[in-house]
Amino acid sequence: MEYLSCVSEVSERILNESFFYRGLRANTSFSLDTASSHNNSFSLDTASSQNTSFSLDTASLQSINEWIAYPPYFKINMFLIPPVICLIAAILVIPFILFVIFSQGNIRQETRYLLLGNALLCDLLYLILYTMSEVFSVSYLKLPQIACVALLFLLAMTYCGGLLTGVAMVLDTYLAILWPLHYLSILPSARTKKVILFLWISSGIFPGIVFLILGSTEKPSVCPVEDCSVPIILAMTLQGNNAVKCCYVLSVSALFLCLSLILCCYMILYFKTKESGIWKSIFSRARVTFLMHQIILFFHFSPVLATVVESLLYVNAIIGPRTGMWLSLVVCNVLIIIPKALSPYLYGLRYREISSSLKFLLRRKRSTVVAPTSLA
Repeated sequence: MEYLSCVSEVSERILNESFFYRGLRANTSFSLDTASSHNNSFSLDTASSQNTSFSLDTASLQSINEWIAYPPYFKINMFLIPPVICLIAAILVIPFILFVIFSQGNIRQETRYLLLGNALLCDLLYLILYTMSEVFSVSYLKLPQIACVALLFLLAMTYCGGLLTGVAMVLDTYLAILWPLHYLSILPSARTKKVILFLWISSGIFPGIVFLILGSTEKPSVCPVEDCSVPIILAMTLQGNNAVKCCYVLSVSALFLCLSLILCCYMILYFKTKESGIWKSIFSRARVTFLMHQIILFFHFSPVLATVVESLLYVNAIIGPRTGMWLSLVVCNVLIIIPKALSPYLYGLRYREISSSLKFLLRRKRSTVVAPTSLA
């Protein structure tokens, strides 16, 4: 009932304003050919543009509210499958890799493995939290506002943590290859732990600032949208106020800069090591590893490009809010999730020390299971 009264209020307001501006056009149209037509035309265009923007934003919010109240159940439930599959794929591997990294002293003392463990931990936490949020959204379990804000903050924090750790991993590889003699003095294991702590603090500061700005500039809406789903929130950003749009642009720009830095470091490493002979064989380890890293980087770039294209299409009125919702679902439930599920297989298992330790653990576990049977 609240939703229906909200929609009727919005519709009545749009209808009344449209009648008012139609009368305004009729009263001022006779003076368009006179010498003072420029002032009347300017005021008419200003009033019409304000009415158009208000009607567009309000209609968009109404359409999003209709999506929340009457969603296409089967199609929405289908978008829950990719997060669940990716979460299962990550749970099957990431805990074992983390156990190997943090249980063996020789592996735990190396910077690259500590950064890898931190990146995988961020990815696993993000997958768990995001799958929980989508399950809540599909099952129409309405979270309290404090719980919803906490969940969104943790999602943003783990995503930023994984992104910043990815940048740190590339910079670590860059230093290890181009400055091998000074590498141990620049990044010893004790300093690496401080770097990881700094990454966690930094990944919490940026979302915290964004949440504070949005909370302080929030204004009561004619028809507020109450939902804790990330795709719906992403689709609503273009209907928000100037602070929301500014935070949206800054977030996308920061993400694009981080990914561009990663790509530039990979390109520099490729050209610096091109003459060393490690790239001559088509199936050389360096070439295969580089290709896998580029695949992960491509999947990280895809949601950024899709979000920018979606924003441009929506601003130019080429797509509507419902099409924007479908694009947001694809970005959040597919493009962002896939690299987090692939990274343990393409990153973690590529390290010889980790893969050999996992094989040793599996063989030892198998031998302990088979031994009582052979004695019997």
